[in-house]
Amino acid sequence: MAPRGKSMIGVSRTVRGDSLVAYEFVIVREQGEQLAYEAHPSGQPAAVFLSRAVSDSSVLFENLQHDFPQRVGYQRDGPDSLLAWIEGMQNGQSRRIDFPYRRAACSGTGH
Repeated sequence: MAPRGKSMIGVSRTVRGDSLVAYEFVIVREQGEQLAYEAHPSGQPAAVFLSRAVSDSSVLFENLQHDFPQRVGYQRDGPDSLLAWIEGMQNGQSRRIDFPYRRAACSGTGH
Protein backbone atom coordinates (compact mmCIF):
# COMPACT_ATOMS: atom_id res chain seq x y z
CA MET A 1 0.00 0.00 0.00
CA ALA A 2 1.14 3.56 -0.60
CA PRO A 3 2.77 5.35 2.35
CA ARG A 4 0.34 6.97 4.83
CA GLY A 5 0.74 7.75 8.51
CA LYS A 6 4.53 7.22 8.27
CA SER A 7 3.96 3.57 7.34
CA MET A 8 3.47 1.15 4.47
CA ILE A 9 1.60 -2.17 4.64
CA GLY A 10 2.11 -5.24 2.50
CA VAL A 11 0.52 -8.69 2.35
CA SER A 12 1.58 -11.83 0.52
CA ARG A 13 0.13 -15.29 0.18
CA THR A 14 1.27 -18.56 -1.32
CA VAL A 15 -1.43 -20.80 -2.79
CA ARG A 16 -1.15 -24.32 -4.19
CA GLY A 17 -4.28 -25.42 -5.98
CA ASP A 18 -7.16 -24.41 -3.74
CA SER A 19 -5.06 -24.33 -0.55
CA LEU A 20 -3.45 -21.41 1.25
CA VAL A 21 0.08 -22.63 2.05
CA ALA A 22 1.55 -19.51 3.68
CA TYR A 23 0.94 -15.81 4.14
CA GLU A 24 2.76 -12.80 5.56
CA PHE A 25 1.67 -9.38 6.71
CA VAL A 26 4.38 -6.68 6.78
CA ILE A 27 4.45 -3.15 8.17
CA VAL A 28 7.29 -0.78 7.29
CA ARG A 29 7.23 2.29 9.51
CA GLU A 30 9.40 5.17 10.55
CA GLN A 31 11.00 4.51 13.93
CA GLY A 32 13.06 7.50 14.98
CA GLU A 33 15.86 7.95 12.45
CA GLN A 34 15.43 4.43 11.06
CA LEU A 35 12.82 2.35 9.27
CA ALA A 36 11.38 -0.70 11.01
CA TYR A 37 10.34 -3.77 8.99
CA GLU A 38 7.82 -5.69 11.08
CA ALA A 39 7.07 -9.14 9.66
CA HIS A 40 4.13 -11.30 10.72
CA PRO A 41 4.60 -14.63 8.90
CA SER A 42 1.99 -17.39 9.14
CA GLY A 43 2.64 -19.84 11.95
CA GLN A 44 5.58 -17.88 13.39
CA PRO A 45 6.05 -15.08 15.90
CA ALA A 46 6.43 -11.52 14.58
CA ALA A 47 9.96 -10.18 14.03
CA VAL A 48 11.23 -6.61 13.69
CA PHE A 49 14.24 -5.68 11.52
CA LEU A 50 15.72 -2.15 11.60
CA SER A 51 17.15 -0.40 8.54
CA ARG A 52 20.92 -0.61 8.30
CA ALA A 53 21.31 1.03 4.87
CA VAL A 54 18.83 3.11 2.87
CA SER A 55 19.29 4.72 -0.56
CA ASP A 56 17.02 5.91 -3.38
CA SER A 57 16.97 2.41 -4.87
CA SER A 58 17.62 -0.01 -2.01
CA VAL A 59 17.10 -0.77 1.65
CA LEU A 60 18.63 -3.36 3.96
CA PHE A 61 16.99 -4.32 7.25
CA GLU A 62 18.76 -6.30 9.97
CA ASN A 63 18.00 -8.18 13.19
CA LEU A 64 21.04 -10.23 14.25
CA GLN A 65 19.09 -11.83 17.13
CA HIS A 66 16.53 -13.40 14.76
CA ASP A 67 16.97 -17.11 13.89
CA PHE A 68 16.63 -16.83 10.10
CA PRO A 69 16.79 -14.58 8.27
CA GLN A 70 18.92 -11.93 9.98
CA ARG A 71 18.71 -9.55 7.01
CA VAL A 72 15.92 -8.56 4.59
CA GLY A 73 16.78 -6.48 1.53
CA TYR A 74 15.14 -4.80 -1.45
CA GLN A 75 16.88 -3.43 -4.56
CA ARG A 76 14.97 -1.64 -7.33
CA ASP A 77 16.20 -2.68 -10.77
CA GLY A 78 14.64 -0.28 -13.27
CA PRO A 79 11.07 0.99 -13.32
CA ASP A 80 9.39 -2.44 -13.38
CA SER A 81 11.71 -4.80 -11.47
CA LEU A 82 12.54 -5.40 -7.84
CA LEU A 83 14.89 -7.89 -6.20
CA ALA A 84 13.99 -8.84 -2.65
CA TRP A 85 16.11 -11.21 -0.58
CA ILE A 86 16.53 -12.74 2.84
CA GLU A 87 19.89 -13.84 4.17
CA GLY A 88 21.78 -14.91 7.23
CA MET A 89 23.13 -17.91 9.07
CA GLN A 90 21.04 -21.07 9.30
CA ASN A 91 22.37 -24.26 10.90
CA GLY A 92 25.90 -22.83 10.81
CA GLN A 93 25.71 -22.12 7.07
CA SER A 94 25.42 -18.77 5.30
CA ARG A 95 22.22 -18.75 3.25
CA ARG A 96 20.56 -16.28 0.87
CA ILE A 97 17.24 -16.62 -0.95
CA ASP A 98 16.41 -14.20 -3.78
CA PHE A 99 12.90 -13.19 -4.80
CA PRO A 100 12.93 -11.38 -8.18
CA TYR A 101 9.75 -9.45 -8.98
CA ARG A 102 8.45 -7.82 -12.17
CA ARG A 103 5.50 -5.49 -12.47
CA ALA A 104 2.47 -7.31 -13.89
CA ALA A 105 -0.91 -6.17 -15.05
CA CYS A 106 -3.63 -6.86 -12.52
CA SER A 107 -7.08 -7.71 -13.78
CA GLY A 108 -8.68 -7.05 -10.41
CA THR A 109 -10.97 -10.06 -10.80
CA GLY A 110 -9.59 -11.97 -7.85
CA HIS A 111 -8.39 -14.91 -9.97
